[in-house]
Amino acid sequence: MVSEAIKSQLDAYDMQILSELSKEGRLPVTELANRVGLTKSPCQARLKRLQRDGFIKGFIAILDSEKMGIEHVSFTEVKLSDTREHALAAFNAAVLKIDEIEQCHMIAGSFDYLLKVRTYDIASYRLVLGEKISQLPHVANTSSFIAMQAVKDIDTRSLNYSLT
Repeated sequence: MVSEAIKSQLDAYDMQILSELSKEGRLPVTELANRVGLTKSPCQARLKRLQRDGFIKGFIAILDSEKMGIEHVSFTEVKLSDTREHALAAFNAAVLKIDEIEQCHMIAGSFDYLLKVRTYDIASYRLVLGEKISQLPHVANTSSFIAMQAVKDIDTRSLNYSLT
């Protein structure tokens, strides 16, 4: 589902381009054009506009975490001792420096942040938790949850953009 504000900026071709690229970001422009029913030049112009306007932030490689040996995923709830703006900014800046933190989300709820942490194994997670996460500015306490299986993840998703 796409918001009304987005519907006014993007047409069906734009949405189809975004959908196709979300599934396969390395599509050659010719193949992308064929999939969305455009010729190469108009497709390329739309692609450049979508990038310029910020709908496409960039392109990344999705690594196979199992082959890389970093398949241990933990979710860590973080409660801060101070949630004033300066404390949040300090925490946010420090989180960006920890490579093992794959995602960090500020949460409205009984805790302040939810971290997705990827490590080699439980022992390496324990070190990251004790030596890095617990040492972040204003951390009062943490709770950890170990993922047993990824049912839906970035490499298994299929984004279906709809104008309705």
